Amino acid sequence: MELANFVKTKRKAVGLTQPELAEKAGVGLRFIRELEQGKESLRLDKVNQVLQLFGYQVGAVPQPPNLES
Repeated sequence: MELANFVKTKRKAVGLTQPELAEKAGVGLRFIRELEQGKESLRLDKVNQVLQLFGYQVGAVPQPPNLES
């Protein structure tokens, strides 16, 4: 699952609005909006602040092989 969808799904599952999530995570509302919209360049420390509320953190995961080459 894409990070943006993951955060949005988790936020909604616990009944938080974007402003509430931003406040609880200690980040700005703009950051939450950009995160949920899939902005490609975000600060990992702030992403981890948000994910920590759900018991997760950013980590390296194996990438599936590129079948096009």
